[in-house]
Amino acid sequence: MDGRVAVVTGGGRGIGRAIATVLAGKGAAVAVWDLDAEGAEATADSIRAAGGTAIACAGDAADAEAVAAAAARTREELGPVGILVNNAGISAFEPFLAITEDSWERVMRINLKGPFLCTQSLLPDMLTAGWGRIVNISSSSAQTGAPAMGHYAASKGGVIGFTKALAVEFASQGITVNNVPPGFVDTPMLRESPVDVDQHARETMMGRAGTPDDIAYAVAYLASDEAGYVTGQTLSVNGGRYLV
Repeated sequence: MDGRVAVVTGGGRGIGRAIATVLAGKGAAVAVWDLDAEGAEATADSIRAAGGTAIACAGDAADAEAVAAAAARTREELGPVGILVNNAGISAFEPFLAITEDSWERVMRINLKGPFLCTQSLLPDMLTAGWGRIVNISSSSAQTGAPAMGHYAASKGGVIGFTKALAVEFASQGITVNNVPPGFVDTPMLRESPVDVDQHARETMMGRAGTPDDIAYAVAYLASDEAGYVTGQTLSVNGGRYLV
């Protein structure tokens, strides 16, 4: 990926940090976008310490002005963007009848509006270059359904549909658009949820939870030159949770 510029949203920790680190290790210059300025800077610092190129951009990926500012800084310091990983998102656990309108809108805003804004902001760089890779992080919860996660599953299902629509629209212009739905992955966000991570991990088909690196290497493939004939696809990384 030498010479490529990548943006990873939600890159301050967990899966996003792993994706940013793996892409940088393969030669990409990485802009780490995150609402958490300290987390974004920690990821960028780690990449630079390993000899890579990275900057940290703090801001809300679901706010148009913040996205425009981060995009402008990324172009100024690193150059036009060729790889976008829409990873920023939140989870939510609420019984359906307890979901408020505010809660529904918050999940949709971050998980679905965010990828829309970031993609619309950075896609012109790819169109100009005639080459681009967009990878959206969805969720296996959108494939299987999940109790008490109606808003979350709906938002991530929207990401899958969004992926397919863009893939069809831009396939002829050198841009691929794919999505990776993580299964049960041991991240700080999961550890902060009501889920008993260790018990559930023992009950999975593989007897373990996934790792952020499991997701990161799948993303790296989809972002590579070698995946140039792969678009509109869902590359499930879930340890066999969803087999269709």
